[in-house]
Amino acid sequence: MSQIIIGIDIGGTYVKIGVVNLFGEILKKWKIETDRQAQGKYIVDHIWKSIEENVTTNEFENVLGIGIGVPGFIDKTQGKIDAVNIGWVNYELKRKFEEKTNLPIIIENDANTAALGEYWHDPMISDHMMLVTLGTGVGSGIIMDGNVLHGYKGLAGEIGHYVVDPDGSPCNCGRRGCLDTIASATGVEREAMKIVQQEPNSKLAKLYSSHQELTAKDVFQLAEAGDAHSQEIIDQLVDYLGFVLANVGTVVNPFKILIGGGLSQAGITFVQQIEASFKKHSLRWISETTQVEIAKLGNDAGIIGAGYLIKKALSKETSTCY
Repeated sequence: MSQIIIGIDIGGTYVKIGVVNLFGEILKKWKIETDRQAQGKYIVDHIWKSIEENVTTNEFENVLGIGIGVPGFIDKTQGKIDAVNIGWVNYELKRKFEEKTNLPIIIENDANTAALGEYWHDPMISDHMMLVTLGTGVGSGIIMDGNVLHGYKGLAGEIGHYVVDPDGSPCNCGRRGCLDTIASATGVEREAMKIVQQEPNSKLAKLYSSHQELTAKDVFQLAEAGDAHSQEIIDQLVDYLGFVLANVGTVVNPFKILIGGGLSQAGITFVQQIEASFKKHSLRWISETTQVEIAKLGNDAGIIGAGYLIKKALSKETSTCY
């Protein structure tokens, strides 16, 4: 049997797990719910049990290692993770897995892992690219010269915490007005609820009254149907996101910016609006040479990128991944 890698993508709702070959192809995949009780105490145990149930003994003999993408801040100088949405603070995830197996374990931020997945999957992307994930939060992974840009403490690329409105909504990082509070699904829903409270006769308010909830998908659908309030929310998101990407682009100068995450499913028009905003705010030489596109791998990017962590480490092409 050919050599394989186990890729794990830990999220706030689900943990996605897959078996990947050395060409970046997923041979099998599944998911389990993320058990966030007791500050995520049981997550590793549940993941390991799931792997034992889904990877046969014969397959396990050919596993080269386990790559793991995890949301939150990874201190690469100490090997500790802060993942607020899961409940981990100074959590030693690598050590926890090493207590389960002697296989090589590599941990990486989930957005960086997804960026590596897109990078491995499409050699035409270039060695200078950036993936932005618009989901529950705003994440981003930056690849420069073929390597993830980490920074001193592994915190580089956290554009979700770029402050765009100092007087804006509180962010879970402790500050106010981060991009995360506006350009995420959570941010869209928060802005929609403001309209509900301010404009009781609006379409958003009527929809909320009938369903007792509003989702980002609802907002995009109402905007597509011509609702002005919903369109204002999306226009604000697009403008702030384009502004941040333009400024980040001036610093890292990527060839491609890929837009992924759940909100990217809003379609090509949405991504084209982001590109237009990016170009409006960008330095001309940046806007003329940077392409903005939809990411291609969807929910598989994290699994594939986690596999790439192991492949690249074992081939000794880089030593940048912790």
